[in-house]
Amino acid sequence: MFCGVQAALSRLVQEVPRFDHDPESDHTHDVTEEGVHMDVYRGGEKIRSEEVFPPMKASDALTFAEEHLNQHAERYLNRFEEWHEIRNR
Repeated sequence: MFCGVQAALSRLVQEVPRFDHDPESDHTHDVTEEGVHMDVYRGGEKIRSEEVFPPMKASDALTFAEEHLNQHAERYLNRFEEWHEIRNR
């Protein structure tokens, strides 16, 4: 049952911006060497990666990512609504 709920939620929730850090993975970034990157998704597919902040300690990267999202949340929500033809609330 949990897998069914998780699958249903994954269809409802879509990323627009995403920050990640995992120095041991081939699919994420090491913020201590590459800086903090923001991956931009549209329709579940990554369309680009933007450098947002220079290299920093991993412990600081989450704070910087949260601050960036707080400052730009309305723009990202508007972009998502435009892409998916969602009208104003």
